[in-house]
Amino acid sequence: MILTKIFALNDNYIWILYNINNFCIIIDPGVSHLVIKKIQEKKWNPVAILLTHNHIDHVGGVKNILKAYSNIIVFGPEETKKFGATRIVKNGDKIRLLDKEINVFFTPGHTLGHISYYLKPYIFSGDTLFSGGCGRVFKDRFADMYQSINFIKSLPKNTFLCCSHEYTLSNLIFSLSILPFDRKIKNYYKNIKKVLLLKKGSLPVAINIERKINIFLRTRENEIKEAIGLGYEKSGFEVFVELRKRKDCFNWS
Repeated sequence: MILTKIFALNDNYIWILYNINNFCIIIDPGVSHLVIKKIQEKKWNPVAILLTHNHIDHVGGVKNILKAYSNIIVFGPEETKKFGATRIVKNGDKIRLLDKEINVFFTPGHTLGHISYYLKPYIFSGDTLFSGGCGRVFKDRFADMYQSINFIKSLPKNTFLCCSHEYTLSNLIFSLSILPFDRKIKNYYKNIKKVLLLKKGSLPVAINIERKINIFLRTRENEIKEAIGLGYEKSGFEVFVELRKRKDCFNWS
């Protein structure tokens, strides 16, 4: 399977997997026109849409794509049913598409029913884990989000994170406000700034890199506890909650 991406809206990624026979799978199409245009240009035959959650910038294109390609199966959690999902999937399900097995994992926190899809070596995490950060938490479901991002962290180090937004630079700026002298974050920030200037996008990124530069995956480190004024006895979860609340109020512009 070959991975490509479409930039949409202000900062969304729509991911597409295709094979040598020109069949493709679409992940989280927030818009339709760019997807249909790409399919027509490449002469692809779409077989499925995978939805991670019910926010409009992830499901907004489903209706019109189905009008153009009525035989597509739309997979998604229960919360996406009213947005076009025709096959409801849950944690532990395995989807067989284009001779590949796709694992479904329950990754709530950003929404109550959020799921992620794992097709080795890719994890399509929607708005759960971002490069350098994580999604906003739904109605104080911090425990859900903490568990979800740590599950993704536990995947093999050569797994590639395919999240749905280009938030990397702003996430790294927040991280540097917490750890201004962290060499790994500083160097990665410089590299990403160059990449974005070239209009290449920062994704996908290896989980092994995220473990080093994403402070939301490093919440057990005493350096971070000290930086935000928490004692060393505080748990990784307590540090996560404090970081997420600070990020919610952070103005990076």
